[in-house]
Amino acid sequence: MLTGLSIRNIVLIEALDLAFPGGLGVLTGETGAGKSILLDALGLVLGDRADAGLVRAGEDQASVTATFEFDRLPDPVRHALAEAEVEIEPGEPLIVRRRLRAANGDAGGGSKAFINDQPVGVALLREIAPALVELHGQHDDRGLVNARGHRLLLDRYARADTGAVAAAWDKWRGAEAALAAARARVEAATAEQDLLLAHLAELTALAPVIGEEEDLALQRAAMQKGERLSGDLAELQHLWAGSDSALASLRAAARRLDRIAGEHPLLAEALEALDRAVIEASEAEDKLSAAAEALAHDPQALDRIETRLFDLRGVARKHGCTPDELPHRMHEMRLTLDAIEGGEAQIGALQRAAQEAGLDYRAKAEALSVTRADAARRLDKAVAAELVPLKLDAARFHTAVLRLPEGRWGPGGIDAVEFLIATNPGADFAPLGKIASGGELSRFILALKVALAEEGGAATVIFDEIDRGVGGAVASAIGERLARLAHNNGRGGGQLLAVTHSPQVAARGNAHYLIAKSSQGIVTRTSVVLLDAAGRQEEIARMLSGAEITAEARAQADRLLEQA
Repeated sequence: MLTGLSIRNIVLIEALDLAFPGGLGVLTGETGAGKSILLDALGLVLGDRADAGLVRAGEDQASVTATFEFDRLPDPVRHALAEAEVEIEPGEPLIVRRRLRAANGDAGGGSKAFINDQPVGVALLREIAPALVELHGQHDDRGLVNARGHRLLLDRYARADTGAVAAAWDKWRGAEAALAAARARVEAATAEQDLLLAHLAELTALAPVIGEEEDLALQRAAMQKGERLSGDLAELQHLWAGSDSALASLRAAARRLDRIAGEHPLLAEALEALDRAVIEASEAEDKLSAAAEALAHDPQALDRIETRLFDLRGVARKHGCTPDELPHRMHEMRLTLDAIEGGEAQIGALQRAAQEAGLDYRAKAEALSVTRADAARRLDKAVAAELVPLKLDAARFHTAVLRLPEGRWGPGGIDAVEFLIATNPGADFAPLGKIASGGELSRFILALKVALAEEGGAATVIFDEIDRGVGGAVASAIGERLARLAHNNGRGGGQLLAVTHSPQVAARGNAHYLIAKSSQGIVTRTSVVLLDAAGRQEEIARMLSGAEITAEARAQADRLLEQA
């Protein structure tokens, strides 16, 4: 709930710090004292449009800070803050601040927003505002007036199990999506079946093998190298072969030297060196022969390898992959063709699943619709019982539960819900905000909220001059219902603030704030003070008697306070 409001330099408010307890708090004061300024200031932290004209004359900037405290942060607020990556520790108050700059020349001043001193966008303030404060004013188009929230309110009143319908909807949508995807796959595959068969036949004939391209490329490189070196190898082999080769000459010289080596030691040494040369030359001859054999190439084999490489790479380019990926593409093509053959059976199973899910959703949604219709009748009676004491006895209230066309069904069911009223006998029912006047609308909303006794709404509810144009017994009825609503809202721990001109309503408050305007020279200021018991008596007496407070007015004020 709202526990504190701090305002700096907003219009006539120079500096103001207010603390709000739970229960019913009333704000009173003479007309023009500045009650609307308070609401405008609060609207800033709730994401209303920043108007530089709100900045107090002569000041550069203004600010409003609202503090909210909860036993547990409302789920919509918690989710929105998490989405915006705003960190709030458990049990920590939620402090929302809006800073507004004065306009300079023709330029607007602009504003900045903060939550617990972390900069945020104003859109985030607007997103979390409905869970923080519900404001009902003379020209309000939010809260209970907005038909978009009526179905949720009726469901809460009915204590309906909407989760089962939402789950059934998700299951149905998922089954329909799976069916559509399967149909699309089969249709796409069938359209290209002939092409797939041709591609698969081509790949089957080619029979690609993973790693084959690399092996063929290595073989081709070796053959091409042998082809390039074949001339040099032939010439070298010629130098080592035949009777006139260098090796034959070395061997002949060694035989001749062997016959005379015993004649002198040096000849023996020469023979040994020559023998070694013959051995080395023979080894060189053997290696040349081995190299020639290893690098030998078959031109036909080279042609076959090059043709195979060309075919592999060409088909791979056609399918946008590498040659090593061709076996996998063949596998995918076989799976697709198999899916075409078994697609109708799969589609049949998916179609049955979607039909069953649709029937389950319809059954649950129909049951929810019956629950809503029953709750709508009970709510109509409950609201009708509240209208007479609020001087709306000629008015009628109706909760319309309308069947939506199938295209608009959703996780919330098959119904649209809207609260309608008719303010005069014989008049047609119409939306709340289009028929009722300002005062009537506020009283209708009060009657509806009392009848709903809703849970899960905003932590703080504000009524702005709900008692406009009424007095006496009607004002007393309004005050009694506001007090009851403040107690019921949030299971006894709620908070309701009412801006009022009615002493009967003011007497019901457990906290009473006086809004007053004062002037000092050319400077005008608005102040707000929390009244004690004596101050409450005096203010309620003023509301009863006007400018001159009489003893009779004070006595009447005491009676109102005692009755409250």
